Amino acid sequence: MIKTLRNAFGLFLVLTLVTGVMYPLAVTGIAAVAMPARASGSVVTRDGKTIGSELLGQSFTDAKYFWGRPSATGPQPYNGGASSGSNLSPTNPALLDAIRARVVALRAVDPGNTAPVPVDLVTASGSGLDPHISPAAALYQVPRVARERGIPEIELRALVAEHTEGRTLGILGEPRVNVLALNMAMP
Repeated sequence: MIKTLRNAFGLFLVLTLVTGVMYPLAVTGIAAVAMPARASGSVVTRDGKTIGSELLGQSFTDAKYFWGRPSATGPQPYNGGASSGSNLSPTNPALLDAIRARVVALRAVDPGNTAPVPVDLVTASGSGLDPHISPAAALYQVPRVARERGIPEIELRALVAEHTEGRTLGILGEPRVNVLALNMAMP
């Protein structure tokens, strides 16, 4: 029995070294060489100051900015250390109440907008960190942002179109708009 335990412990140590140390170091090294910007977090800077990451959503609450998807992380929104969804089912009354409250908040900040509210403006993503919204969600916000910034809507619609990314490889995912990039591009 001692021999079996020793063999099991030895195998445990070898597998821990291979899968817990060597493999992560190799993948990190390859990523650092093959795609250094992405491997270091796709950090966005302006005038030498770090503003955010292309890969993580941020909390924009001022009416003059485009807003991203709601975040389900806590204690603060877009907390990378607490990445998760709300885990509420579609029939859960708490989820339905949260969605209703988000719709009311969107309508309150832009009462003249009678268009249907895109679903991604009132529901969190699976990770709670999604940096993208649908083109429909961006276009829904154009009247509010244009009014708050004093920019013609046509200019903002063109900016949304310019920042709309297509499907990956032409077939994967859906068209999307990176909220941080769109907000940084506004005059």
